[in-house]
Amino acid sequence: MNINAESLDFQALNATIREASEKEIVIDHCMGQRYIGAGLSDRQILIHGTPGNALGAYMDGSTITVMGNAQDATGDTMNEGSIIIHGSAGDATGYAMRGGRILVQKDTGYRAGIHMKAYKDKVPVLVMGGRAGSFLGEYQAGGLIIVLNIGGGDKAPVGYFCGTGMHGGKIFLCCKEAPADLPPQVCASPAAAEDLELIRPHVQAYCDAFGGDCDQLLSRDFIVLTPNTSSPYKRLYTAN
Repeated sequence: MNINAESLDFQALNATIREASEKEIVIDHCMGQRYIGAGLSDRQILIHGTPGNALGAYMDGSTITVMGNAQDATGDTMNEGSIIIHGSAGDATGYAMRGGRILVQKDTGYRAGIHMKAYKDKVPVLVMGGRAGSFLGEYQAGGLIIVLNIGGGDKAPVGYFCGTGMHGGKIFLCCKEAPADLPPQVCASPAAAEDLELIRPHVQAYCDAFGGDCDQLLSRDFIVLTPNTSSPYKRLYTAN
């Protein structure tokens, strides 16, 4: 099914998507309409243009592909499925993700991966090919964040305050040295072979979506960030 979104507001566009009997939907001339794919399962949505905030929010098993950039809060609290962005994404990408995978070809804005969490077999994954803004992984409680830094230099491909409040999950940064302003509650170490094998399926998915050589990308230096169990953040919020 093809939908011309040029004259549709976000409510009309989302109603059309929900009422469609077809599982495969192509949206043309998307111009900032919000909440596309929110809460949906078992749909394949291809978007030409720029979707608005909360793309794929609460999504539960669909696949959304964007042939362009996305705005803020992509994948907000998504539970399952995939979002593939052929461009960059705005602030709070992957906010409170509970499962599924988001692939961003280029960069993300501030607070990507904030409040990501994992439970049993649900492990959310956020991969970006470029760099991330400040507060990457803020309050992260689970899941994997991977910043590939393609075309970048040796410095950490993040802004300020990476991992602030992090108490679960892992952040992988392609760089030689960890960010200089990491809080004491976050540990940084060179990625070991088993760490790289953990992220290999997701880097391969990135290459399948956007091109590139997985082995070549994983042959570079990576730093992995994890919570410091000897100085956990919970001590900042609870009385002893």
